[in-house]
Amino acid sequence: MKTMTCRQLGGPCDLEHRGDTADEVIKAQDQHLKDAEQAGDATHLTARKEMKGRWLHPKKSMGWYREMKQSFADLPEG
Repeated sequence: MKTMTCRQLGGPCDLEHRGDTADEVIKAQDQHLKDAEQAGDATHLTARKEMKGRWLHPKKSMGWYREMKQSFADLPEG
């Protein structure tokens, strides 16, 4: 299991997301941003907008996705 923070994934805080795969961590980040937006947390609004906008540009989103997968792969287990 590995850990990435909201900040490492492009967000504004240090909340830790844990998972066995990069996809698990990315999904946890997506949910965290949705929850923060629904709670009225303005500090996460920019990251949430970037996340939603990212998928409107598939090539750009795949670059981000590959970068996050590589960052996850480079992390030590634990």
